[in-house]
Amino acid sequence: MVIAGLVAAGVWTFIQRELDFREELETRPLPEGLHPVVGEKAEELADLAAEQGIRIEITDGFRSHEEQDQIYAQGRTTDGPVVTHARGGQSYHNYGLAIDYAIRTTEGRLIWDTGYDGNGNGKSDWFEVADIAKKLGFEWGGDWSGFKDYPHLQMTFGLSTSELNAGWRPEDTDRYEALSGENE
Repeated sequence: MVIAGLVAAGVWTFIQRELDFREELETRPLPEGLHPVVGEKAEELADLAAEQGIRIEITDGFRSHEEQDQIYAQGRTTDGPVVTHARGGQSYHNYGLAIDYAIRTTEGRLIWDTGYDGNGNGKSDWFEVADIAKKLGFEWGGDWSGFKDYPHLQMTFGLSTSELNAGWRPEDTDRYEALSGENE
């Protein structure tokens, strides 16, 4: 009888904690900037690329839902080419978990040329940067099937944009600890 009571109390405590957590999720505000881990890894990416003779610039990071909707409209209801298939709330940029990059040439121009080999090692600088980024924990838009987003790098921490929109954050996942270096 005592064991059954302890089990019931444990189950009740677990359920109550879960309900409290779910309620907290509903009231969490949306992020308003680049996530600190993503920012640190972006800086590390720039440093590691520079060691290979490649200069990059982060051209985009956090975007509000409204900014995302404006970019989504490009090539659809406004002039310009289509550059995204994600509406506001459907991009990791909207949660501070994505960046875009470009290559800076030896002349100082920003380019989005995936064939450019500015360091002269016979390899595309763009793909060299993508490889470095993947080793740092980023997912690269150039690996996607279908629409390729070569400038795009993201850290999902195992979360979908639907989960992020529902209030989940990287700190709620085990993947966060692995990428942030916490608990080492």
